[in-house]
Amino acid sequence: MKKIAYLFMLAGIFSCGTSKQLHVNSVKTPIEEKITEDVSTKNHIDLAEIKSSLEYIASDELEGRNTGSKGIEKAAIYIENFFKNNHIKPYFETYRDTFNVKNIIGYNVVGYLEGNDPNLKNEFVILGAHYDHIGTAKAVNGDTIANGANDDASGTVAVMEWAKYFSKSKSNKRSVLFTLYAAEEMGLKGSGHLAEKLKVANLNLYTMINFEMIGVPRNPNEIMAYLTGFENSNMAETLNKYAGSELIGFFPKAKEFKLFTRSDNYPFYKAFKVPAHAISTFDFTNFDYYHHVDDEADKMDFEHMTDFINKMIPSLEGMINAPTKEIKMTNE
Repeated sequence: MKKIAYLFMLAGIFSCGTSKQLHVNSVKTPIEEKITEDVSTKNHIDLAEIKSSLEYIASDELEGRNTGSKGIEKAAIYIENFFKNNHIKPYFETYRDTFNVKNIIGYNVVGYLEGNDPNLKNEFVILGAHYDHIGTAKAVNGDTIANGANDDASGTVAVMEWAKYFSKSKSNKRSVLFTLYAAEEMGLKGSGHLAEKLKVANLNLYTMINFEMIGVPRNPNEIMAYLTGFENSNMAETLNKYAGSELIGFFPKAKEFKLFTRSDNYPFYKAFKVPAHAISTFDFTNFDYYHHVDDEADKMDFEHMTDFINKMIPSLEGMINAPTKEIKMTNE
């Protein structure tokens, strides 16, 4: 997330020592058991496929995915091919939404799945994450590549997997844009460009969710994920209703650190004034490697990622398919 390094210093909780990654081994409640059973009986998303995509996007070959680099170009091609292979169309003439940051050329990758309801297909939901990272960081044992596995290959892979799921299930009444942004690390430049472009084109945007750093689990005593800008809309409450469990919660530090304005949801909120939030499972206690060379695939908890991505599906389906716009800004 943008400027989180500053926030770590502010909170005094950033450490480059041993990882504090937590694994969920607690006994499940009856509701959680029911959700687990429901997920296991559906043709949802596979851990091995998540792991394969994340290991490539966060590999040394991609050199930390700095915007404008050869490494991020490889990531863009990988995402484009994933969309093509899973019958996700480009929204524009190609998958790429091109922009400039001074003399650097960046590309958002935008996939499109048209809704199957004759009326609701004119409304859009955007699911997004940033696929860029910072390139290099302070060397540790000769390693200078900041792979960005949690930040934000994890969110990128989640969006890709949901694109594949909805393409196969054909269960989306509203149209969906699957948007992967470059230049988040340069100040939300990619998402800012796309939000303004879509606003000028009069896109009928219902909601937007950005997924930021979902590769590690929170403490089992905490709600699985949290929503930034929690009080700005009824999104968390409504997503939980669709999920049938308390999947998304309030995280005080998100408000304290103003995380709502620090990730790729914010440009869409500014442009459209609709519910646009970020969802994360990173809570400043469960991952030590923000903007660090050890933010690598082997630090990710793929069981957690798979569980989270699967559990989000009923929430996303509810949001995409509700007959009316149930998610609203709190001042409406």
